[in-house]
Amino acid sequence: MIPAAQPLIGDEERAAVDAVLSSGMIAQGPQVAAFEEEFAALVDGRECIAVNSGTSALHLALLAMGIGPGDEVIVPSFTFAATANSVAVAGATPVFVDIEADTFCMDPAAIVPAITSRTRAIMPVHLYGHPAAMAQIMDIAEEYELQVVEDAAQAHAAALEGRPVGAWGDAAAFSFYPTKNMTSGEGGMVVTGDPELARTVRLLRNQGMEKRYHNEIAGLNNRMTDIHAAIGRVQLAKLAGWTEQRRHNAEFLDQNLSGVVTPPVRDGARHVYHQYTVRVPGDRDSFVSALADRGVGSGVYYPVPVHRLPTFSLELDLPVTEEAAAQVVSLPVHPALGDDDLKQIAQVVNEVAEELG
Repeated sequence: MIPAAQPLIGDEERAAVDAVLSSGMIAQGPQVAAFEEEFAALVDGRECIAVNSGTSALHLALLAMGIGPGDEVIVPSFTFAATANSVAVAGATPVFVDIEADTFCMDPAAIVPAITSRTRAIMPVHLYGHPAAMAQIMDIAEEYELQVVEDAAQAHAAALEGRPVGAWGDAAAFSFYPTKNMTSGEGGMVVTGDPELARTVRLLRNQGMEKRYHNEIAGLNNRMTDIHAAIGRVQLAKLAGWTEQRRHNAEFLDQNLSGVVTPPVRDGARHVYHQYTVRVPGDRDSFVSALADRGVGSGVYYPVPVHRLPTFSLELDLPVTEEAAAQVVSLPVHPALGDDDLKQIAQVVNEVAEELG
């Protein structure tokens, strides 16, 4: 079976963990500080604050902005639940809008009709590694005096018009979950160009203190450990090569798949293919099952729009979201794939599409 995703953990990561364990400094320490400094190179030098998950990164960014009960944050419904969950656990209300059919990202045209007197922020998601339409979104945010928090959990090193994701909004959040384009085992990063916001996030992640036992605000324990940061630093050094391999693999699939709708890329966008997501005709479950029977793994991200999950259970008219949720299948694109794997994926997908079409 060719797996849909495959974390790449090698001897360098193991050695980095052993070095931390040998040092005796296991909690947040010098490795975290170095990881933050090195990650800044991906986001135009913005300040980076490492935390224990991508969800925590979103949550702390919202809390640091003062967003909470009575406030609304505009989010896409076609995303992982953590996007809206972070808004809800901050005490605010997620307001769901539709997506663009081609990029699967938030549709800027859907934002203004969703703005109310309670709206405080917009949270676009760079889904599957494709940048959202940030220029239009930032223009809307400026006009309506709203904050922007980029959910860049799937988009390490993606860019739009030469500007990296994470360097557009007031804040951004990255994830280092094992299946992401790079991992720290588990972890996240808050990115911001606002020094005061950065300081508040640092306080919030560490029980409200910068100086030990001098707590300034009520905070949480959302710290990253030096163990995780050491893994992240090794992976970060490999990210550029892995990204180019993902893009190469995606190009091969673009050129060799038939019978499915391959993912288009917006002009000026750098897609980093956390997922290579196609639309399939007919019965999606049968399509996925047939792929698996012939040795090709796949994933469905996401079969249920977030607004319809029991958490929110809302009746909304989001037709593009509903159509995508019924049609998408993500094929293997990770850098562990070899040429024979790619040929097998293309052959199997084409055969299944023809049989089921």
